[in-house]
Amino acid sequence: MILIILILSGIYLWIISNFSWSFEYDIQKAGNADVLHQCSSIAEAHRFDCYPERDVVVTKELCENRGCCFIKGLEPQNRSKGGVPWCFYPPDFPSYALESLNKTDLGLLGILRRKVKSYYPKDIERLLLEVIYETDTRLHIKLTDSSKPRYEVPIEVPPVAKKASNPIYVVDFSDNPFGVVVRRRGSQHALLNTTVAPLMFADQFLQISTSLPSLFLYGVGEHRASFLHSFNWNTLTLWARDLAPMEFYNLYGAHPFYLSLEEGGTAHGVFLLNSNAMEVVLQPAPALTWRTIGGVLDFYIFLGPDPNSVIQQYQEVIGFAAMPPLWGLGFHLCRWGYRTSNNTWQIVKAMREKQIPQDAQWNDIDYMKAAKDFTVDTNTFGTLPQLVEDLHNHSQHYVLILDPAISSTQPPGSYWPYDEGVKRGIFINSSKGQPLIGKVWPGLTAFPDFTNPETHQWWLENLQKLYSKVPFDGLWIDMNEPSNFVDGSTDGCPSEEFDDPPYTPAVMGGTLFAKTVCASAQQKASLHYNVHSLYGLMEAKATSSALIKLRKKRPFVISRSTFPSQGKYSGHWLGDNRSQWKDMYWSIPGLMNFNMFGIPLIGADICGFSGSTTEELCIRWTQLGAFYPFARNHNSNNEMAQDPTSFSFSGQNAMKDALLIRYSLLPFLYTLFHKSHLRGETVVRPLFFEFPQDPATYSIDRQFLWGRSLLVTPVLDPGVDFVTGYFPKGVWYDYYTGTAMSSKGESKKLAAPLDKINIYLREGAVIPTQKPNTTTWVSSGNPLCLIATLSDSGKAFGDLFWDDGDSLDTFESGNYSYLIFNVSQNTFTSTVLHTNVEATYMTVGVLKVFGVKVQPSKVMVNTEEVAFTYLENQVLRVDNLHLNLSVGFTIQWM
Repeated sequence: MILIILILSGIYLWIISNFSWSFEYDIQKAGNADVLHQCSSIAEAHRFDCYPERDVVVTKELCENRGCCFIKGLEPQNRSKGGVPWCFYPPDFPSYALESLNKTDLGLLGILRRKVKSYYPKDIERLLLEVIYETDTRLHIKLTDSSKPRYEVPIEVPPVAKKASNPIYVVDFSDNPFGVVVRRRGSQHALLNTTVAPLMFADQFLQISTSLPSLFLYGVGEHRASFLHSFNWNTLTLWARDLAPMEFYNLYGAHPFYLSLEEGGTAHGVFLLNSNAMEVVLQPAPALTWRTIGGVLDFYIFLGPDPNSVIQQYQEVIGFAAMPPLWGLGFHLCRWGYRTSNNTWQIVKAMREKQIPQDAQWNDIDYMKAAKDFTVDTNTFGTLPQLVEDLHNHSQHYVLILDPAISSTQPPGSYWPYDEGVKRGIFINSSKGQPLIGKVWPGLTAFPDFTNPETHQWWLENLQKLYSKVPFDGLWIDMNEPSNFVDGSTDGCPSEEFDDPPYTPAVMGGTLFAKTVCASAQQKASLHYNVHSLYGLMEAKATSSALIKLRKKRPFVISRSTFPSQGKYSGHWLGDNRSQWKDMYWSIPGLMNFNMFGIPLIGADICGFSGSTTEELCIRWTQLGAFYPFARNHNSNNEMAQDPTSFSFSGQNAMKDALLIRYSLLPFLYTLFHKSHLRGETVVRPLFFEFPQDPATYSIDRQFLWGRSLLVTPVLDPGVDFVTGYFPKGVWYDYYTGTAMSSKGESKKLAAPLDKINIYLREGAVIPTQKPNTTTWVSSGNPLCLIATLSDSGKAFGDLFWDDGDSLDTFESGNYSYLIFNVSQNTFTSTVLHTNVEATYMTVGVLKVFGVKVQPSKVMVNTEEVAFTYLENQVLRVDNLHLNLSVGFTIQWM
């Protein structure tokens, strides 16, 4: 009996235990099925990468250890070029929760608490959230550690005195998990929506994602890419790097700013004020992920609502560009490999003999003794002071190159820049506290720390010594990423958290110290890890300041490496391009991007830097380069010469004609730069900036506008005598003939023989031009020709800013002339709003009016009838006006 009871009890327990196991198994299966269903229900385009590391083969186990979904795709996952992630966040991934939110005088202040420990080390438990309603069109959102300070970029941002009174945006929050949504009031378009993926905030890994209102996104530089970015799992890396421009890689500058279009053509922009190594990932949702490895998440959102306003609002934060000297807008000529000052001089003389415009002659490092900064090789460049004097006697200017790396191998007492730099402690130090030694052109080198104010004084004193020998007019600062021919230093870099961080963005070379200094290097402001991408900005600031003190005139500085706010101190050229047709095309997206970034003084090496050009390529590139805001022909050592005088007679004439067009348009270009300096308008702009409601303009990057009115359509392909350009709806006038062309918003095939670049003027504009000459100084005294392009209603408007072209702060001190031009009811009116002495020496010689549909019977200038001509293509021309620019006038046709 007892045995039977024991047997029955065992059977019962077995049944119960197995039923229990089966029940738990069914629950687990149900849970797993639910998780699998949640994961599989996330569309590929909406999968946010949970395992972005590129040096790891992501497995199911690794992925699930992070609490993420794993679905292996059919195609092998390319970790270097992105693609649909196999490991991605589930919808309920635990991140941060909004613990409190309180009102402040300027907005809101909140605390976020971490829900689950991050899989990256030193994650931050509590975050401080600041929301500042700065203006009606600008919102500021900042996330940082609530318990201790973190590195923040020290650019000068204007303070906010009071909260916006009538913002055109609405801000909402998701509490758990935390997210912020910014909507445009009225349309309710979500411009920022971070609820789509979890917020990550560890000491060296910060990540936040947002959905986007469209696939039309621009900016995020510096990269070689189409102007309109691809959302096909595209990763854009920001970390200043010396690299001949290549697609897909980080280049010389870092600009964490984008502009996005919304439905109907409204626009907004987002700026992340952060200088650490960074990735911006674009995926088809459309969505964007910011991923950086230090600093704080400091966002500015600009609501436009049109593209031009977005850029102006961005520059209100980072600062408006400096006004360049007028001569800086002339044609510049350079090459690496003139080898002697006499050879350089011969090129200058040849350009004069051919009467080809040239305002500035440059020299690359071959003028230096053993490639050392602040030296002149007197054996090969002994006549350089005489060359500079000759340039100045012909109203021309001289620019020379400086690299930041300072030779460290000279005997003590023989090279003042290094000796004095060591004495003052102005060099970047290794983690051991001694000057970090790398290798650049002069051999072993040390690197000045431009975050140290004492370095600025040392830089000035070195420039003073050089200026006393060679009175240069501008400076070209190169290799300032900073570039290093060895990785890190001659002693390598320590294997620790800064040179080998927990996560490394997709930088060229795979490490933060590839062809630059160690990230662990010590600078006055912070570790190089934090300030690396600021190097060019800080050097430009020191250089601009030094030039002002040396010359007491407007500084002219061109820098390779750049960061937001650099337009206040320098221009930029697009680096070491090649003499190839595709490189000429790539320059146009570069022009438009850097105008968006607040650096309008931008250009590429005309005819290409490396490799040898052809005559056809150089003609076409000179035609395009005549419309670069910064126009310089420059090529490399040991390549064929490519200055205009080195080509055939017909080639020279084609290049000369293009440059003379530029010089004739300098009053218009100079006025555009004034507007950029005054309120952040772009000089070069994409077509959609003026036609945001025309979707056909959204991807155009083979044409561009000067201002709102001058459309440039260059030839970018070999062996053709035509070009196809898009013309938005309206009337467009041929610049050369004044012939009108009406467009419904369509592409047009244009004749483009080798000696012509197509330029069209938009209806409703007044363009000030000037009889050109071979330098800006000589041109500036010539009579003006005003071109009015009438709209269908017979109206047009324009303006002119003019000053002496070189003095400091002429607008701020009131030493300028400003005129507005208006056409209405067959009357052209010039109104003087402000005048100075320069205007009294200038005259208006010619008025051209395009689109006068009825031949006038007479033309009156003020109260006097004058002679005129009227052409069959509806162009009215009035010559021999001799009207003083400083006095208002009217010209009426009837």
